[in-house]
Amino acid sequence: MEFQEGARMVDLTGKPATNRLAVAKGIVRMKPATLSLVRQGKMAKGDVLAVAQVAGIMAAKQTSHIIPMCHPLIIDEAKVEFDFLEEGVEITATVKSSGKTGEEMEALTAVAVAALTIYDMCKAVERGIRIEGIRLVEKRGGKSGTIILE
Repeated sequence: MEFQEGARMVDLTGKPATNRLAVAKGIVRMKPATLSLVRQGKMAKGDVLAVAQVAGIMAAKQTSHIIPMCHPLIIDEAKVEFDFLEEGVEITATVKSSGKTGEEMEALTAVAVAALTIYDMCKAVERGIRIEGIRLVEKRGGKSGTIILE
């Protein structure tokens, strides 16, 4: 029986380096009472959004360690920001680099890990928290240029 390659990392050798940007978003839905505790910084584990922000940035930097075929990137900037909504918290992650491959996975991973951190820090108060809508909303640079998805 002949071995068939089942997985491989894409060869970037011939690709030019360009300035790149990726923006991802997601929502953590929770009850108003839980959201109020987050806003006031009164969760038992501390400042939920400060911890989630650091977790998201760390996750962006470690994406190639947890997503098997991702190339390790030198990230020029990683930001994780939050907006309060009536039904929860919207997370926006922006990742910039100048390299041969985009950072969509890094931005998506930052949002996912920030959302999981919010869940972890709030679960003692509310078990019904939902993480929803993690998606890429913008990509710039590389061969495909600018793509805005919302």
